[in-house]
Amino acid sequence: MAISAVRTTEPMTLANAGGLVHGPQSPLVETKRTCARIAASHASVLLTGETGTGKEVFARFIHGASPRASKPFVPVNCGAIPETLLESELFGYVKGAFTGAIAARRGRVSLAEGGTLFLDEVGELPLTLQVKLLRLLQERSFEPIGSSESVQANFRLIAATNRDLADEVKAGRFRSDLYYRLHVCPIHLPALRERSNDIAHLFAHFWARRGETRAIEPGVMQCLSTYAWPGNVRELENLVERVSVCAEGDIIRVADLPLGVRAPHLGAIEGQYVRENLIPNDETPMATVSSLVSAAAATEPRPIEAVAAELRGALRAASALAASQLVPSLIGGDIASDEEEPTEIRASGATPTPALQLPIDLPTMLRELENAYINAALSHTGSNKKEAAKLLGMGRTTLVEKLRRRNTDASRS
Repeated sequence: MAISAVRTTEPMTLANAGGLVHGPQSPLVETKRTCARIAASHASVLLTGETGTGKEVFARFIHGASPRASKPFVPVNCGAIPETLLESELFGYVKGAFTGAIAARRGRVSLAEGGTLFLDEVGELPLTLQVKLLRLLQERSFEPIGSSESVQANFRLIAATNRDLADEVKAGRFRSDLYYRLHVCPIHLPALRERSNDIAHLFAHFWARRGETRAIEPGVMQCLSTYAWPGNVRELENLVERVSVCAEGDIIRVADLPLGVRAPHLGAIEGQYVRENLIPNDETPMATVSSLVSAAAATEPRPIEAVAAELRGALRAASALAASQLVPSLIGGDIASDEEEPTEIRASGATPTPALQLPIDLPTMLRELENAYINAALSHTGSNKKEAAKLLGMGRTTLVEKLRRRNTDASRS
């Protein structure tokens, strides 16, 4: 979905129910319908999917759409509670059950009476507790620690995991009987990279929720749509918060995104320039690399990303040429020269490697590279030194000092 400017005063239309934001063609549309049907029953639910896909959001959606909505929703993260404490957290204990048990305490199962018990990361449960959970599901009763009396339990179980429980069963880390008890109504939540059409809707939703009114340039959404999102929706939500807090301008630009997010986008731009022969290949003569770097920011207006792509291409060409010619020559003890080619090479008809012109004026090349980046940043920001310094990853005073030195050097020459 292309977004020229997202303003939260006129947010995009969101298909939003229970916090489940998605586009009209999203695979979550059918998932929500399935959850709504399941919610009307009392069947156990197993939510699977990668970390950050919104398993707890869906669990709360199912609870809220069920006849148990007026009763408690009790979440338990099985991976966050130490194994020694997990049993008492789930089932509670009576007074005097162990040292320090000065009063009885209700467990999470008891607190979920009439409502929903949500066991997040159920695949982390130790085998000893898997047996007790199985008995709880079969008999709908449990015994608090230190008690010999069974307590009846009335709750709906929703479990979630980012593991493949079938594989865990094969590996002997998860009981097969418990697996089939949980696998009554399985629901798989796709990763965000598998539903890229939802990214714009999610971004707009989180942006509006923060009360943001700043516009967003189209390149931002282009970057977000090409990013892999290993942290899924949770990572996107955190990115929205970061951009909202850290971005200073009135318009959110690509430069405001973390480098890891905009890197795939820059790679796509770079690929486009390679296809159009705007970036040199590994056979580019060293003499032309310096001029290429100098010319990288010549045309206005141009995106800073495009300039950066060309500059990286020029550097790659220099690096490849140095690796293929300079380094082997130095190791072999012979610097390539203008001497006549060996007779064997001429006789074989082999194409000789182009001779490297020495010496290389490396300080000048590096200075021209730095100047090209500075010129591109100043052009991109309309000569705003503060914003240009931000693009270049340096302080404003550092940029001002570099410009002063550059002007001084130019006046001397």
